[in-house]
Amino acid sequence: MSVLNGKKILLGVSGGIAAYKTATLVRLFIKAGAHVQVIMTPASKDFITPLTLSTLSKNPVYSSFYNQDEADEKWNSHVELGLWADLMIIAPATANTLSKMANGACDNLLIAVYLSAKCPVYFAPAMDLDMYIHSSTLESFKTLKLYGNTMIPAETGELASGLSGEGRMAEPEHIVAFLEADLEKKLPLKGKKILITAGPTYEAIDPVRFIGNHSSGKMGFDIAQSAANLGASVILVAGPTHFKIDNQLVKVIPVVSAQEMFDVCHSYFSDVDVAIAAAAVADYRPKNVSLQKIKKEANEFSIELEKTKDILASLGKIKKNQFLIGFALETENEIENAKSKIQKKNLDLIVLNSMQDEGAGFGKLTNKITFIDKNFKIEPMELKSKEAVADDILNKVIAHFYD
Repeated sequence: MSVLNGKKILLGVSGGIAAYKTATLVRLFIKAGAHVQVIMTPASKDFITPLTLSTLSKNPVYSSFYNQDEADEKWNSHVELGLWADLMIIAPATANTLSKMANGACDNLLIAVYLSAKCPVYFAPAMDLDMYIHSSTLESFKTLKLYGNTMIPAETGELASGLSGEGRMAEPEHIVAFLEADLEKKLPLKGKKILITAGPTYEAIDPVRFIGNHSSGKMGFDIAQSAANLGASVILVAGPTHFKIDNQLVKVIPVVSAQEMFDVCHSYFSDVDVAIAAAAVADYRPKNVSLQKIKKEANEFSIELEKTKDILASLGKIKKNQFLIGFALETENEIENAKSKIQKKNLDLIVLNSMQDEGAGFGKLTNKITFIDKNFKIEPMELKSKEAVADDILNKVIAHFYD
């Protein structure tokens, strides 16, 4: 899966002959799983039509601050566009557009969006060879790099003038490869291995019945996806759940019982940098499992239970340099119970859920958590989507390694 998958990309197109290549570039971004929004300078429309790029991007194309069509009168907010993006790529970036970017000459929507963007900005120069090496162009390159922008180097080849030399815009495939390599290099968890548990465990009573809980597994799967997006290699040990994940950085190991989850976790734990125990593991299991389906005959029926092995506590006992994160779902005395678990299980951080909080708990799309670290620093968080909570948890992991 491409690192561009799910990214929101602003593609700025300026008025050079290389603009015709942006049709292929948009198609490649979409193929990689990105969401693309195109902004064109007025001059660029002489080289490729907005209709082409709109069709390929599946979004309207913007080129002016205001739509003058009476049927669609609308102010196009450069601020909103700049805030929307995860990445902005200006390709082709002509000498004129580069000069405007470097000097803040804001006379069109593209430059206004560029000046408003909060995301990383890449630019792919495209011009004739004498323009490419002109002192003013080289000064624009230097200034834009000082601003924190990243240049996608032009290539050498036949130019529109008929000359051959440097200044040809990088081919769309090369632009995509450059972006992927640059983003992967900057991923904060690249090279880290993370073990994550997710979902419930089912403890058999007989061949058709079990003891379980209402955990859906969503929280653990969202943490796994977030970790992979940040470059980590993930081992996801998942109890019974309908959730799936399609990411080459995530290895999913399905299990059913607490004992199976225990065995898998211990087989990988020594090789990981981080372990996040998000699974709702059954605390007890039937002491004796019937090999045949139990018939409904007696008016009363009792099952003798025994404790399952405490996976998190067992990992805490053998941890060396691993950053160990546990979850606590509580219904009363939440903070004190969570603090007790940190000590008993030798945790570095615990993620506390309270069943008293609306929107938190099993089967919800949202979660409301409180972080408590091993020094008992308490950090309550707002109600968020589970995807956002997963990002918050991974930010704690990043802080552990880099702060």
